[in-house]
Amino acid sequence: MFGYIWQYVYTSFLRYWLKWLVRQVTGKCELQRICSGYKQGATRTTKAGELNQPKSGLLLLPTLETSKDKLEQRVDQIMKEKNVKPQKDPLFKESLHVCLLQITGYSSLYITVEDLRKEVFSSENAEHEAMLLKLWDLLMPTVKLESRITKQWGDIGFQGDDPKTDFRGMGLLGLINLVFFSENYTEEARQVLSHANHPKLGYSYAIVGINLTEMAYSLLKSGALKPHLYNAVQSTPELQHFHQLYCYLAYEFDKFWVAEEPESIMQFNQYREKFHNIVQTHLQDPDVSLTLTVRSKN
Repeated sequence: MFGYIWQYVYTSFLRYWLKWLVRQVTGKCELQRICSGYKQGATRTTKAGELNQPKSGLLLLPTLETSKDKLEQRVDQIMKEKNVKPQKDPLFKESLHVCLLQITGYSSLYITVEDLRKEVFSSENAEHEAMLLKLWDLLMPTVKLESRITKQWGDIGFQGDDPKTDFRGMGLLGLINLVFFSENYTEEARQVLSHANHPKLGYSYAIVGINLTEMAYSLLKSGALKPHLYNAVQSTPELQHFHQLYCYLAYEFDKFWVAEEPESIMQFNQYREKFHNIVQTHLQDPDVSLTLTVRSKN
């Protein structure tokens, strides 16, 4: 009971006066103290984002407008509202601007990823078909695909003769991730495929890739990827950064699977969950950056 009373008194009365006193002593508002007290990355942006609520007395983002011009205008408004003098704190404007780019960029990235997830793979769409055939050429450059619908697709881990049925869960997003990994990290993708085709430790390369796409999507949707993206991207998180995360998951899951030596592919869900927990643990580190350490071709 006392805890609730103290919380009410603090948030309703004491917090305002404490912030006022600290400003008088330091000469800086709370946002300035955050931007100067933490290095660029997840901790700074997260703490700045926590002020984006009415009870803090400040709305950083009245809308999710991602236009850089609009964000720059909002930074200028905040500096005016908080009486921040550029000559006294020359680094504040750029620091706050980066925070806003990261916060709005994360929201925009989720919308973009969600749209791709909802887009159904269509054999009538030439671009979709081209991506699918490109995936084959990247992974199996010395093997000619006999026809569009063939059991050969099983060689790269699709379940049936026509891969389009396997994209239903993650829509076009699953295919795009598979192609991105294979195109930008071709050697690594082929290495992972060779492990997937191992007679004892093998797994369905394409199906697992689609499954890992769902994992990446779920982490993005829940907000769990914020620390990673705020650390890894110094401006606006974009779709390529989501694809890069998938590459990390695909490569690291393969290493994890081989090291664990499961007795059967029937244990996939068990090991997937274990790997998921490892990733979530990494994401609890404020300095996390889930970046593939091998060199990209691009």
